[in-house]
Amino acid sequence: MQTRRNFSAKREAIYKAIVNTNIHPTAEWVYDKLKPEIPDLSLGTVYRNITVFKEMGIVKSIGVYNGQERYDWDMSPHSHFVCTACFKITDIPKGRNFVDKSMYDFVESECNSEVKSHSINFFGLCSNCRSVSNLTTQSK
Repeated sequence: MQTRRNFSAKREAIYKAIVNTNIHPTAEWVYDKLKPEIPDLSLGTVYRNITVFKEMGIVKSIGVYNGQERYDWDMSPHSHFVCTACFKITDIPKGRNFVDKSMYDFVESECNSEVKSHSINFFGLCSNCRSVSNLTTQSK
């Protein structure tokens, strides 16, 4: 990201915390990560800055899971896998396109609208939760 002049040190730190992880963090995660380095940081500051990032189009919400909104800095079209047990969110490898232009055309025609983007999420058990589930099932 090209740093803008109006990016304060706190705003820059919040953005870097989101960009430098692949866990699709919550605001609370960002706050907990930065609080030791920035003692006067408030959770409200984190939420307000994430709202600014969303308005700027450099961070997006990928949904609320287990009661917490999760964020992604990767603005390219991609899908996610969400574990329904531990709520880990994983990017589906790039290069796999589930929606093509004909689907956009179809939706626009059927809904008399203009599609700007789409979101596809898959839900199930991640490999860790699946292993635990299999162990639990086998021990019964």
